[in-house]
Amino acid sequence: MDNREASTEPPTESTFDQHAYKILVAAVILAVATATVVYRSVEDWSWVDSLYFATVAVTTVGFGDLVPSTDGSKLFTVLYIASGIALIGTYLDVTLRRRATKIASHRR
Repeated sequence: MDNREASTEPPTESTFDQHAYKILVAAVILAVATATVVYRSVEDWSWVDSLYFATVAVTTVGFGDLVPSTDGSKLFTVLYIASGIALIGTYLDVTLRRRATKIASHRR
């Protein structure tokens, strides 16, 4: 029997997992930053309004106070929301799993 299978030690985060997590965090930041720049350029909103809309859109809050007005920004928003929701969902899943692993390792 392999010693790793018989071990009762809690799992530790591998270097690959840490690297993948950092890439995921960077992807989320890059997506929001890119959307912010696009909305700032295409819609001529302020930087704060652009960041606000990029965040509200990708988190599916959708207050409706800002609305894309051009066909290009509407199409970008559709693609941004579809990919952004997947990114945010993955980020939340990985983050919660990491925290659960840390909590489980501290209880032992």
